[in-house]
Amino acid sequence: MRVVPAAPLVLATAAGLPHELHPEGTRYQVEIATPIADSAATLRAELAALRRSLGAAARAHGCRLLAAPSPILAMEGPLHLTDDEPRQREQHRRFGALTDTLVSCGRHIHIGTLDVDTAVAVSNRVRPWLPTLIALAANSPFWGGRDTGHSSWRAMAWAGWPSAGLPPHYTSTAHFRRSVQTLLGSGAALDTKMVYWDLRPSGHWPTLEIRAPDMSSDIDSAILQAELARALVATALREIAEHVPDPPVRDDVLRLARWRAAHDGLEGFGLDPYSGTELPAADLAEALFDRVAPELAAAGDLDHAAKTLAGLLRDGSGAHRQRVAYARRQDLMDVLRLVADDTEDV
Repeated sequence: MRVVPAAPLVLATAAGLPHELHPEGTRYQVEIATPIADSAATLRAELAALRRSLGAAARAHGCRLLAAPSPILAMEGPLHLTDDEPRQREQHRRFGALTDTLVSCGRHIHIGTLDVDTAVAVSNRVRPWLPTLIALAANSPFWGGRDTGHSSWRAMAWAGWPSAGLPPHYTSTAHFRRSVQTLLGSGAALDTKMVYWDLRPSGHWPTLEIRAPDMSSDIDSAILQAELARALVATALREIAEHVPDPPVRDDVLRLARWRAAHDGLEGFGLDPYSGTELPAADLAEALFDRVAPELAAAGDLDHAAKTLAGLLRDGSGAHRQRVAYARRQDLMDVLRLVADDTEDV
């Protein structure tokens, strides 16, 4: 097996699908955008249908579809960009080797409908839990043919962009707008599409967009991320309405918590975002679950989320399972087969 730039062929074969499919930054990737869903069950059905159809389109060209956040194998030759538009040329000219990370895949979750003032206020309350979401979704230990020593190397690689990583804690909507303008004015972002923060009010939709998690290979872990994201936003909205105080979080602690989550994943330790205390990552995941459980129940997601989280704590994160697969024969082909099988098991 090897990674091939077959995305244009797969997209052409899948052109008749009743879903939104888009080219991504490189010809190794396809971006999928599920329709707006009012329930986790609907979202799962849409995502499952899309994976089945895209998988069939890939097989028609002798390929397999991998819901993988990182290029597990070393890439052969130059990076195959999707096209040669002026914007892409300028991005490559300005940011150089950083554009190599465009081959990674994250999960972007839009929660709405929120006006920008509300999205900014909610962002402050969701922000402390971004490291825990990263740990739960950790699924990229291998990159370019080697074990990186991190559970989510995608999170580390993507944070190298000057417009990526943790967002600021905003004092107001005006503060948010100034932060975006500073990115643009400093040259850290070509345009608002390049505001790559882990969490941001969308520049195009009335939503709050959570961008921190790795792409999940197994579909139920992907749905868990959406359930937790929606419940975090709903919890924040309730607390704002009830005038619940928003405890301060130190930026340095949160930055270290993000790194520890990307390094240890779900199997090691993390940092409590409020106290900075080192705790088992599993305990932090359960603390997040307990925090949002009332909203999970209100949305009808509690049973699925509880079952999926229990499975992750029992069987390990995607990163852990990839390492177990590799350890059997020291063969990355076994990792690729695991990810491909998980992608197709819908």
